[in-house]
Amino acid sequence: MIQDDVFRWTLRIYYEDTDAGGIVYYANYLKYFERARTEWLRHAGINQADMAGQHQVMFVVKSTSIDYHLPAQLDDELVIITGIEKMGRASLVFVQQAWRRDQRLVSARFKVGCVNTQSIRPCEIPAPVMLSVKMNKFPQLN
Repeated sequence: MIQDDVFRWTLRIYYEDTDAGGIVYYANYLKYFERARTEWLRHAGINQADMAGQHQVMFVVKSTSIDYHLPAQLDDELVIITGIEKMGRASLVFVQQAWRRDQRLVSARFKVGCVNTQSIRPCEIPAPVMLSVKMNKFPQLN
């Protein structure tokens, strides 16, 4: 079951999301998770355009692992839940899951690094951004 104290973002599955078999094309979950992380950052008070403009940093995905448990289909309403498993000086590890009602469909882990916008080299997450992340860190997902 989905915990009560996690960040949730809801989406609907449209025809364009499905493959010839009528189920969600596997790569689309990467897009759903990316959008949910963006909404999580926005909820935490972090605007990525401002972060790039004011601090000259941005987040990039360094690695991911994903497990597919059950398929989503046309017209399903999914809830994407997002939490942070680990925070480093220059990276965050997000844990995300896609749910349909009480069924976990997909589980994923994303390591996201902070890089300088000019050099694209790793750098520390700016203090104001880190504070916002710490204040909005949700419990680890099961």
